[in-house]
Amino acid sequence: MVDRSPLNSDPIAEARRQWEAHGWNDAADGMAAVTSLMRAHQIALSRVETVLKPLEITFARYEVLMLLHLSSRGSLPMGVIGSRLQVHQTSVTNAVDRLEAAHLVARQPHPTDRRTTLVEISARGRQVAERATQTLNAEVFTDPLLSSAPMRGVVETLRDMRQQAGDF
Repeated sequence: MVDRSPLNSDPIAEARRQWEAHGWNDAADGMAAVTSLMRAHQIALSRVETVLKPLEITFARYEVLMLLHLSSRGSLPMGVIGSRLQVHQTSVTNAVDRLEAAHLVARQPHPTDRRTTLVEISARGRQVAERATQTLNAEVFTDPLLSSAPMRGVVETLRDMRQQAGDF
């Protein structure tokens, strides 16, 4: 069991102090930024996974469901799913396998390209996607633990980081 009680001090600030004390001043801010980002990711993912657990889906599977739910036809080729979610094809296959086992999606042959498999959301998949989105909106997305101005700043900062990394 992980102790969830708040700490008396910021461990990342202490790590930064230690970096500087060891002469790694040029890397101290970067270490603190990356470590803060990783911890924030853990916090956000934990909140999202807690909301999705009763629906028996993970965030990765939710992303696939929503991509299909929001698509004009309710289906997309496997390769397009990977490209839009920016994940390896193996991750898409794993997520689709699990969603298919839960009867939330079904694989279909492409009508004009025998090399391509379509993934189609089921009626049950649409219901789960809608319920998950309602709950995430209510419990996580409307309160991401940041006020509006800092939230927009985080989005812009991370957009810059993603762009510099060649994300888009």
